[in-house]
Amino acid sequence: MDHALLILVFLIGVAVLFDFLNGLHDAANSIATIVATRVLPPVFAVGWAAFFNFIAFLFFGLHVADTIGRGIVDPGIISDQVIFGALMGAIVWNVVTWLAGIPSSSSHALVGGLLGAGVAKAGTGAIVVAGVAKTVAAIFLSPAIGFVLALLLVLLVSWLFVKANPAFADRVFRGLQFLSASAYSLGHGGNDAQKTMGIIAILLYSRGLLGGEFHVPFWVVITCQAAIALGTLFGGWRIVHTMGSRITRLTPQQGFCAETGGAITLFAATSLGVPVSTTHTITGAIVGVGAAKRVSAVRWNVARSIVTAWFVTMPAAAAIGALFYAVGGLFLT
Repeated sequence: MDHALLILVFLIGVAVLFDFLNGLHDAANSIATIVATRVLPPVFAVGWAAFFNFIAFLFFGLHVADTIGRGIVDPGIISDQVIFGALMGAIVWNVVTWLAGIPSSSSHALVGGLLGAGVAKAGTGAIVVAGVAKTVAAIFLSPAIGFVLALLLVLLVSWLFVKANPAFADRVFRGLQFLSASAYSLGHGGNDAQKTMGIIAILLYSRGLLGGEFHVPFWVVITCQAAIALGTLFGGWRIVHTMGSRITRLTPQQGFCAETGGAITLFAATSLGVPVSTTHTITGAIVGVGAAKRVSAVRWNVARSIVTAWFVTMPAAAAIGALFYAVGGLFLT
């Protein structure tokens, strides 16, 4: 195997590792509520989420992959070194926050890593402002939309079931949570796996292996969906604890509303090609259902620590990405 091909295989392997860690780190968000409400035990909830993570490619176009591949930094500056820096920036930050039990965003870690490595190579002129702007806007909009939708859903179902027997309502929403958890896992697989697809596709494009036109080969799609699903199977229970119980206590009705509000947000973002954070989205939705009970039902100190992680993630991953861009120059050139 020649040196160039060996480097290509290595970088694709690193990208798949990131995707796996994304599943390990983020996919717990899609099962946190169904575990917290005790509708499913953790081991079954993880398998349920992994299945829907995997089949997400059947339901969504590849708009997010296109944004990551061509809409964050200028495709003309992409090199093996830039891809290595971007991936390592995201991976290192994900591992640090996972060990600390902090539900930070794998999505924004990858964007930050890509920006850091891209700027390290070509300066700020390499930044695609429009793509970065909509990604940064999503930091604020995705949790806000999740919050509002979940809050409205709580008010709606409370009105619809106001005269229902509590035991009957509980049974209904336990059943509905299977649907809402499935939808949220589809949204997670549809948005997050595409980020790694975009990275691998732009790497192949930079090497002239896509026939001169940027697209995502089907083998890349299947590989990325499988990697994120496999990561989900390995759990991430410390983050499940934070998302499912430390922010607010959930009932099946509230779990359904949080997951449904989050899923709608993710479906919309994926259709628009916006790489959003599943962590941000479900956090906003869980806070929304908690606030619907009463403001004091939300543990705002936990929510505040999560918000702090949101703002730190992109700059931290960018700094790490720039560092690994320099390290990559030692053996990738």
